[in-house]
Amino acid sequence: MMSEYLVNIEHERLSFFTPAGEVKALNDVSFHIKQGEVLGIVGESGSGKSVTAYSLMGLTAYPGKLLGGTLDFNGHRINDMTEKEFRKMRGNEVSIIFQDPMTSLNPVYTIGNQIREVIKLHTDKSRKEVQERAVELLELVGINEPKKRLKQYPHELSGGMRQRVMIAIALACEPKLLIADEPTTALDVTIQAQILELMMSLKEKLGMAIMMITHDLGVVASMCDHIAVMYAGNIVEYGTTDDIFYNPKHEYTKGLIRSIPRMDSKEHERLVPIEGTPVDMLNPPKGCPFASRCDACMQICLREKAPVTHFGDVHYTSCWMNQKAELEGGSAK
Repeated sequence: MMSEYLVNIEHERLSFFTPAGEVKALNDVSFHIKQGEVLGIVGESGSGKSVTAYSLMGLTAYPGKLLGGTLDFNGHRINDMTEKEFRKMRGNEVSIIFQDPMTSLNPVYTIGNQIREVIKLHTDKSRKEVQERAVELLELVGINEPKKRLKQYPHELSGGMRQRVMIAIALACEPKLLIADEPTTALDVTIQAQILELMMSLKEKLGMAIMMITHDLGVVASMCDHIAVMYAGNIVEYGTTDDIFYNPKHEYTKGLIRSIPRMDSKEHERLVPIEGTPVDMLNPPKGCPFASRCDACMQICLREKAPVTHFGDVHYTSCWMNQKAELEGGSAK
């Protein structure tokens, strides 16, 4: 029976076994994505965003190891797949746009070479059809003079154009899921807006789902249907975009939102940073991973992880502040 979800990850646990010890990169991560949906995964560096995406494509690097949970994508059980099956799936059913196009594109091959390689690998098109498809893809992502660009090398293009080439390669076989790993980090705000607009228009044309990985809440505000907020390998809050921005429940989510500049503020307000440093993943705390940086931290936060509290069909969080009324003898709601 086909699942209603294109992506369904349940209780994923993944660690990296280094000489210094076990780095618990993902701790009980669960989420799902329907066909055509956009999920934003937000969090600071080291929170586990990229590791989650790479595990879905079978790209977990040594010494990483999946320890538990189930990962289902488009009818595949990721846990049971071989490298040969992954190679067939990557680029065809799921594609990824990496953070830095200059390091993702091969400097010694032309743009055309790199686009044609993906098309030839996953289709049985003739040489002429492959060339036509390469030109069509560059036109699709808004690159002018596509025939000329196909003969150029990555260093001859601007940062924005290289990112568009990366999107063209990712869309070569019209995947069902596009993973965008901080695709606008190295771009200025004008090009950033163009790239995000392009991705959304292509989503509508091709009907694909998008997993947007970013540390920038501003990027996901206009794009995403749902947002998962990650901290220290845990999803600390999950909900619709409106839930996260207008009714945040976890102290970390509130901290992220407070640190964003606001256009509607009447006075000059200082941005409020989240004090402290990220968790040492070699020695994670017993309780809430955010406790040491949280202004509302209670004794129980240091001792135990908070249970999940639901605020509707999709909105939930793991924060003791939402259990406070019950702990003090009031009602749970």
